[in-house]
Amino acid sequence: MPFALCPLPMIENIHIINGPNLNLIGKREPEVYGSVSLNDYFDLLIPEYKGTIIHRMQSNHEGVILDYLHQYGFAHNTGFILNAGGLSHSSISLRDAVAAITAPVIEVHISDIYKREPFRWHSYLTDVCAAHFIGHGLEGYRMAIDFLLK
Repeated sequence: MPFALCPLPMIENIHIINGPNLNLIGKREPEVYGSVSLNDYFDLLIPEYKGTIIHRMQSNHEGVILDYLHQYGFAHNTGFILNAGGLSHSSISLRDAVAAITAPVIEVHISDIYKREPFRWHSYLTDVCAAHFIGHGLEGYRMAIDFLLK
């Protein structure tokens, strides 16, 4: 169940950002993350949302993600879906960037971080995101898109 902090503006552009190691989804620990790659999943998912422009990016570099948030985070009618991977548990700089922008950010984690190692139980992003979808597999992205659009 998502937790919403405030009403969202009408969203026309969605930016899906995936952090470090998420380019390995489909290959990395399939028992945790599944065997479908993010590219294959998004290639099927995105066409379902006609009328919404969905951008996607993945980077293994924190600064690239910060720059991307800074570049697009003040645009009107824009929302973000962020799966920051391990940066969720370690990056105060990423937390500060999410807090600084005006566009809503939805946090997604493919696995249930609360059923994994204790160091994953805390996310620096939780209190600055509009909602959270954790442990729903790749369908968490669909849930986040639907949340932004409603």
